[in-house]
Amino acid sequence: MKIEKKDNEILVRIPSNVDITGLQKILDYIKFREITSKSQASQEDIDALARESKKSWWEKNKDKYIK
Repeated sequence: MKIEKKDNEILVRIPSNVDITGLQKILDYIKFREITSKSQASQEDIDALARESKKSWWEKNKDKYIK
């Protein structure tokens, strides 16, 4: 593995025999960190959004689980 800093980027060279699935999970996490680092949302805002999302999902899908 080789890491280089070039201009305003960091380049990571990884051998082609590395597990792609695991690598994708790492890259998804890095992308998540990049996106959330710019967020001004509070933890309370995030919690409220999660509750709203779960409630909305349940309302759309509860008939599949309750008979």
